[in-house]
Amino acid sequence: MSDFKSLGVPKWLADSLNAMKITKPTEIQKHCIPEILSGKDCIGGAKTGSGKTIAFAAPMLSRWSEDPSGMFGLILTPTRELAMQIAEQFTALGSSMNIRVCICVGGEDIVKQAIELERKPHFIIATPGRLAHHVLNGGDQVVKGLKRVKFLVLDEADILLTNTFSSDLVRCVSALPPKDKRQNLLFTATMTDQVKQLQKNGSKPCFSYQVETVDNIAIPSTLKIDYLLVPEHVKEAYLYQILSSEDYQSKSAIVFVNRTATAEILRRTLKSLDIRVASLHSQMPQQERTNSLHRFRASAARVLIATDVASRGLDIPVVQLVVNYDIPANPDTFIHRSGRTARAGRKGEALSFVTPKDVERIHAIEERINKKMEEFTGVHDTAVIRKALSKVTTAKRESIMSMERENFGEQRRVQLLKKSSNNGNISKKSYRR
Repeated sequence: MSDFKSLGVPKWLADSLNAMKITKPTEIQKHCIPEILSGKDCIGGAKTGSGKTIAFAAPMLSRWSEDPSGMFGLILTPTRELAMQIAEQFTALGSSMNIRVCICVGGEDIVKQAIELERKPHFIIATPGRLAHHVLNGGDQVVKGLKRVKFLVLDEADILLTNTFSSDLVRCVSALPPKDKRQNLLFTATMTDQVKQLQKNGSKPCFSYQVETVDNIAIPSTLKIDYLLVPEHVKEAYLYQILSSEDYQSKSAIVFVNRTATAEILRRTLKSLDIRVASLHSQMPQQERTNSLHRFRASAARVLIATDVASRGLDIPVVQLVVNYDIPANPDTFIHRSGRTARAGRKGEALSFVTPKDVERIHAIEERINKKMEEFTGVHDTAVIRKALSKVTTAKRESIMSMERENFGEQRRVQLLKKSSNNGNISKKSYRR
């Protein structure tokens, strides 16, 4: 099966895919599209950049085009940016069929979303929290529309099935037809026990496919993985020295951090040092988050400082370097971060800054990926001290002072306190990200 029509996709959709320069199905698309078209539930596991979105979008759009009316499919995903990216693909693919797509995420006008839902869009792409609000507070037309949905997709299912999303996810799914009256599609780069358990609990045939890799995890073979031992208090200086060095000054990079405050400090610090930088984290207004992604994709910003809101699924075509400025607690998070580079057969590099407190986490990551990291030799301590330390320290101090003057994080804290008064205790995770 060398093209999409041979997989059972109608001509109009094959033409739309061709117009988007998508002509040859990937492995997960070859295996999953025919099975979904046959009416089966599906669990698909594949490395990042393997075409998972088309693997569920193509069969859903194929079936929808046979009777294009009413709410047909619901796609749930953990982040706003990923929801918008999926919506863009559905809109582009279905434009010739006058498709109506509703994006239902936090940070956008909730009244406008409610109006769009009342108009019965064909496909809803949503984050669980915002859709759960509409399920609870929406009108009769929204409730009736959701009860007619034919497809449910959980994209990045391993994240959606964690406790972070559990209550909202239950509320969203409860508004849909029973699981045996709809098709259920789960896609992920990490096949967790929770994902596998859903397959066992299914009430009808379920097709499961996982793209095989050398060690059965989602790390591309073209990815170079290395580490750099760095003193905690001068990490910013090392980062600046690397990004401005001859080897890396023209390369695009994503720098992952564990906290929003760290992301903001680094953005301001690097900007004052004339690095073209943008940031992406949960304390930014949605429009700023969208603008940051557009700037990075268009190469207006060379460096993106991000929390793990950017580690999943986002289609950023060319990223040459990923820096784990902070080491994640979960080795699978390292895999997803690293998956932002070395996509579609291209070479890439994932560099991890390691302080003494990170050693155990690095060992856990190496065990998970079954590979030892190499020591990074592209920067020397003397060069950092001589060239970067003084001006980076000054820039960092000024960045922190400006954040204090602006009460950075105060608005988020107030929002969480309001949410706590309505729903119970504040999650530490939600405050940090």
